Amino acid sequence: MVRISNIKVYDLVESILACRNSMRIEPREDLEPSQASAVEMESKDFVDSLARAVKLCTNPVNSGEINFLKGIRVSFDIVYPQYFTPELQRYVFIDIISSSSKMHRLSAITEKGGFNKYTDPRSIGVLQELLDAYNNEKTYENFMRALSSCPLGIELFMRVSTNYACLRNIWIQRHNHRLKEDWGAFCEMIEGLPYFNEFIKHQNHTI
Repeated sequence: MVRISNIKVYDLVESILACRNSMRIEPREDLEPSQASAVEMESKDFVDSLARAVKLCTNPVNSGEINFLKGIRVSFDIVYPQYFTPELQRYVFIDIISSSSKMHRLSAITEKGGFNKYTDPRSIGVLQELLDAYNNEKTYENFMRALSSCPLGIELFMRVSTNYACLRNIWIQRHNHRLKEDWGAFCEMIEGLPYFNEFIKHQNHTI
């Protein structure tokens, strides 16, 4: 099932401040990186920008008023069953940094028992038989039989980079999804991010 760790959030303060750029007449003053978060979050500029950001997030999801959310980047490690992949990859701004490889490590993953709890042991047994056949005779056909017979419950992992705008869409669409252990864990991660209530669990879900 989905498990998420090593979550990092980037450019949160900077993107909140940027949401008021349309009302500025000159660029903001530069600060040393070590000062930025501590100084800015106590400034009137940040307080005013946060209020505007919260107001912008009450707009419909396709209004174009929430572009600042694209600047708040989130990266994390995720373990997931293979059947989860097509649903996650439909989101345009889910960038895979690097992932585990079923192509290269299928035998080792199978030997380790790297499948979720719902995978039928009989399916794993068939896969193991096909892998044994391949290991005894490393032909293309034997490899493809094993690869094509891999259960969707195999657990893979990857590092992912995305942004608040994408995570907002995911949460709206998936927080009551039928795959409650997978999307449930994903949405729980989103719900733990800074300003979740203000920026993601917004007041207006109208398209």
